[in-house]
Amino acid sequence: MIGKGKVGCQRGRQVADITAIHGVTRPLIHVRSVRRKLDIIQSNPSAHGGRGALPSEGGSPSDLLFLAGGERMMLRIKRVPTVVSNYQKDEGEDAARRGGGCGRNCLQKCCIPGAKLPLYTFKRAEEIPGDKCVLEHDDNQAPVAFLDSLLLGQWEDRMQRGLFRYDVTACETKVIPGRCGFMAQLNEGRHLKKRPTEFRVDKVLQPFDGNKFNFTKVGQEEVLFQFDASEDGEVQFFPDAPVDADSSPSVVAINVSPIEYGHVLLIPRILECLPQRIDRESFLLALYMAIEAGNPYFRLGYNSLGAFATINHLHFQAYYLAVPFPIEKAPTRKVTTLGDGVKISELFDYPVRGLVFEGGNTLQDLSNAVSDACIFLQDNNIPHNVLIADCGKRIFLLPQCYAEKQALGEVSSELLDTQVNPAVWEISGHMVLKRKKDYEEASEENAWRLLAEVSLSEERFEEVKALIFEACSYTLSEKEDEHLTQGAGDDKPPLEGTGSINKGRNCNMVSGTQECLVLQ
Repeated sequence: MIGKGKVGCQRGRQVADITAIHGVTRPLIHVRSVRRKLDIIQSNPSAHGGRGALPSEGGSPSDLLFLAGGERMMLRIKRVPTVVSNYQKDEGEDAARRGGGCGRNCLQKCCIPGAKLPLYTFKRAEEIPGDKCVLEHDDNQAPVAFLDSLLLGQWEDRMQRGLFRYDVTACETKVIPGRCGFMAQLNEGRHLKKRPTEFRVDKVLQPFDGNKFNFTKVGQEEVLFQFDASEDGEVQFFPDAPVDADSSPSVVAINVSPIEYGHVLLIPRILECLPQRIDRESFLLALYMAIEAGNPYFRLGYNSLGAFATINHLHFQAYYLAVPFPIEKAPTRKVTTLGDGVKISELFDYPVRGLVFEGGNTLQDLSNAVSDACIFLQDNNIPHNVLIADCGKRIFLLPQCYAEKQALGEVSSELLDTQVNPAVWEISGHMVLKRKKDYEEASEENAWRLLAEVSLSEERFEEVKALIFEACSYTLSEKEDEHLTQGAGDDKPPLEGTGSINKGRNCNMVSGTQECLVLQ
């Protein structure tokens, strides 16, 4: 066992700075630029800029069902698949050849007995993290957190071992001229060599299917470490800890088709085989990972089904990027403050309409507000994306309808030809482009036009926003009633989900000042 600040291997102490060319390592520092081959992108550090963003999840040519106007229509949508594990490609054919036994050293029953993986345990916190993660406008180095060093060291190790499908550090990247600062990356190899994957866009909630690819089928060498709460309240690292199948550990694994440096997957309670849907416990785990990394350049993202998640096994994505995301710099307008102190604002002057959650009396309050909003969206079949920024202090919730428009033939062929599926990273302003033509012609106007197709209409967004507020406030009211009832000796269980939002009008919100513009 090793305490915080000490990594049990040399690889953990020497991590790759994202200014490094492939194969060159150096201690992690507060970077001011991103260097790729001969291209340099100058960053513009701000209080909400950082070195981390998540990849979009694609699809593949397939027949998709979409429910519109009460009638089922069979519609064909060309989608670009994403391989996130080396064992995803041709997995069906390999299984047929194997017959009995696995031989992959995977995370299923065949290989898990006796397995050992590194374990990082975090201390549960009540308070929302302070300003240690906020980028300053001076040359002071940001503190290097232990988890940050561990993650980067392990990721770099997997890169040296050749586990990734391509060298993402060789991908051309640039900041698109304009006031928003959209970023473009040319990643021609990410959508190649992919097998077609059937994927429905008409349902946000779909049952887990163990016959399809899921993260229990990845090789253990792709797992960086287990990530769980400490039992004794101390941050600890165990280089070689047994995998307890009964407790179903959460794990951090590489994405073998990375969008950026340090691109990883957080898979909550992996052996429970949870479908891609938010729950309170899993979302709080994602917030803890953002806090433990302690790096404003590291962000986590979530894509629901219907919003370009392609693996129906609960996971978050995360990566580093040393420039502010345009969405982080976008102005916001305060809408309301919940009774537990969580402030909800609305994005202003940005192509995609969305909400921003921050504050709260406790970290649990902030986490519950966002997760309850997500639960409402998924229960009402509204696709959405989530970006966790500022070390967990700010969360962007972005309902979207691009796949719906695709199915209805409402997206121009010009946009469809780009094969860009706007998931959390694209919506946040990091455009991953597959064609050199699109990269060379990238402009703020083109990026804005694509993202505008993602957004709900103003009328529809206002309806969804009102129902989200009602769902959050109803949950708060139920929580208060629970405390009162339990005081009288009743063991009333906590409210699960937000399916009961129409059962009452217990509004427990404190209205915020309208038109309060916040410029980042």
